[in-house]
Amino acid sequence: MENRRKPAPPAATLDINCDCKEAIVDYLTRAFPTRQMEEYVDELGDVRSRPMWDQAGNPVHNPQAEAAREQLIEHICAMPPIPTALDALLEHYGVSAVAEVTGRSKRLVRDGSGQQRLESRSPRTNLAETTAFMTGAKRILVFSDAGGTGRSYHASLDAKNQQRRVHFLLEPGWRADRAIQGLGRTHRTHQACPPLFRPVTTDCKGEARFTSTIARRLDALGALTRGQRQTGGQGMFDAADNLESAYAKHALHDWYGLLATGKLKSTSLKEFQAMSGLELTDQDGVLREDLPPIQRWLNRILAMKIAVQNAIFDEFLTLVETRVSAAKEAGTFDIGVETVAAETCEVLSDTVIRTDPVTGATSHLLELSLTQRRKLLALERVLKMASYENKPLFLRNAKSGKVALAIPAPSHMDEEGELIRRFELVRPLRSEYILAGRLDETAWEPVAQTKFSALWEAEYAADENQLVTETVFLATGLLLPIWGALPKEDLTVNRIVDKSGASWLGRHVHDLYVDATLEKLGVSRKAQTDPAKIAQAILGGGTWKAPHPLNFTVRTSRVNGARRIEIVGAEAARIPELKAMGCFTEIIAYKTRVFVPTDKAEAILQAMTGPGTTPD
Repeated sequence: MENRRKPAPPAATLDINCDCKEAIVDYLTRAFPTRQMEEYVDELGDVRSRPMWDQAGNPVHNPQAEAAREQLIEHICAMPPIPTALDALLEHYGVSAVAEVTGRSKRLVRDGSGQQRLESRSPRTNLAETTAFMTGAKRILVFSDAGGTGRSYHASLDAKNQQRRVHFLLEPGWRADRAIQGLGRTHRTHQACPPLFRPVTTDCKGEARFTSTIARRLDALGALTRGQRQTGGQGMFDAADNLESAYAKHALHDWYGLLATGKLKSTSLKEFQAMSGLELTDQDGVLREDLPPIQRWLNRILAMKIAVQNAIFDEFLTLVETRVSAAKEAGTFDIGVETVAAETCEVLSDTVIRTDPVTGATSHLLELSLTQRRKLLALERVLKMASYENKPLFLRNAKSGKVALAIPAPSHMDEEGELIRRFELVRPLRSEYILAGRLDETAWEPVAQTKFSALWEAEYAADENQLVTETVFLATGLLLPIWGALPKEDLTVNRIVDKSGASWLGRHVHDLYVDATLEKLGVSRKAQTDPAKIAQAILGGGTWKAPHPLNFTVRTSRVNGARRIEIVGAEAARIPELKAMGCFTEIIAYKTRVFVPTDKAEAILQAMTGPGTTPD
């Protein structure tokens, strides 16, 4: 007889879901509150609750709570599986388009028919996947800590794929050094173009807590390893992203004050204390002096509902943005070391301002002539910015004929808890902020997009390839002994680098403060009396001390949202003299304030620095 064998049964179809349902169901089974509670009166007469037991000593469970638990478990198990980010990318784009460089030895993939299959991976697989991405065979790369060690994914000039990388930072983790290592894989020397870094978060504002942590650690790591904080974060994070900075701590105190006075719309004092478990007031209903620190406040916010989180964070981040913007406008915002790229840099003068008596080390004040190429914003980029807005405002100034794109800027919050809406006016050469309520009062008027594009291109072509030369002063050398003598109005530390590779590192000293700084250090220098330069410096945010016998200060102030040139500290007897020069006065909050018309600033300053007011 012919020996016939039965065919093997078909292999079972794989149906594996790598989600977290099992852990959630186990947690609900163990932790869902189903115990029946009973009330009792303690020895002090207070009504309390405790778990109920039957006569046999067995715990009593509430049938309605048990039914609710079973219904919730049933609903969760019926929901579609939520894959991990890595598996979701592979399933969406396909394994033929995504190069995976991770430490996984096995993975689940779907074939052309949509069926799952288990795929084994060896160490050589990562090498093949890296080669596929660098040659352009696969356009998407996903790598982890395990897959990023010892490999480079930048747009190398030696690789076939030299397209610009867009690096999405999905899970930065808690270790800043590993985040830096991962970011460095796509940004290295000998590359065709630098990458774009894109941190990824959800719309849950509580996730800003974790973004803040990695931002703070990246800043600290950059300050320790390279001497400049923005190097650590690769420029991805703004000062408002660090929720544990000094600005955020001051903003939290403002938030506590607005909450206590009932001026917040997100929640009330009673509701917040009940939701967070934080006691903010004493027995008299007054805010406590030892209010919870920002770390504890942030952690308690994470336990609230998503809608409440978002509302509270919107108000808090608005206060942080208000603090940061105020510091930037006042010139007291510390941004660390700022690199200034220049076409050419020439040293006009080198003044030794101090020599250390022990080591002989010297401190210098360099006068540098910088020639820079104007940085213009192309029309393509500004139109792309406009595409992100629902109703972009294309504007044209009726007086100057210049154009600007108005986009919503982060709002500010006043002392009464009211939001102050702002717009950012994006122009080819610069950006500026304006209050939404004052936009209609200016000369900016709406214009059609076609007209806007034509005017933008004309302004771009007129300013393209133009070089601008300016003179800057830089304190270099041994700075620690003279740090206190340098002006506190400007804390900028610059690293100036020209095309030849020469660089100068030091503390920037504004023109207006050079004479006062040298006077503190006992070094003489001819005073600057050019009214045009003084007016330009004041409008740029500086201050000017008028010479004897005037002895007042001229600076910029913000009145009703507009910037003005104000004379501070003028004697009442000199007000008629100043008005005769062309100044004008206003009584604000029962105080007479003296202002200089912007269009007459040079002439008025010329009169102030005339022969009758020359310093002794």
